[in-house]
Amino acid sequence: MSVHVVVATDGSQASLAAAEQFQQIADGREITEVTVVAVVSPYAAVPFANELPGRRNAEPTDISFQADAAAAVDVVAAVFDGWGPTVHRRVRSGSPAAEIIRAAEEVGAGLISLASGGRGLTATILLGTTAARVQHSAPCPVLVCRPTRTAPTGAAPPV
Repeated sequence: MSVHVVVATDGSQASLAAAEQFQQIADGREITEVTVVAVVSPYAAVPFANELPGRRNAEPTDISFQADAAAAVDVVAAVFDGWGPTVHRRVRSGSPAAEIIRAAEEVGAGLISLASGGRGLTATILLGTTAARVQHSAPCPVLVCRPTRTAPTGAAPPV
């Protein structure tokens, strides 16, 4: 059995953690290809905001959303280095949910993996808007990862 997996990133730490969680639980012998996808949304106030290490555009005056998205894809794709499957990198433009779904359709994906929410209200909302839309319309199963929260030193773990 060969499976092609689409792993989505929005440049958030949550999306990197979700990719790491997926890689830990998945069977690399059955997955033949992984496509890491980032979507630049031209209609958003901030089309793409990369908070992952290795960011190319550190200066506030040097804004290239395509380059930031490509840098985020590279960081997430590195999670799969040496794991086995062939890794593809893609930056798309449009609505994040629609483009993740289109990417899955184009490659014949057997699974989409993404974070439950990457920005803003992650701690209070269980499922992000993009994840909910992808889950609703995907052509294949969707694995939505919610990164574990760590408690500050000396604090009780979250319940």
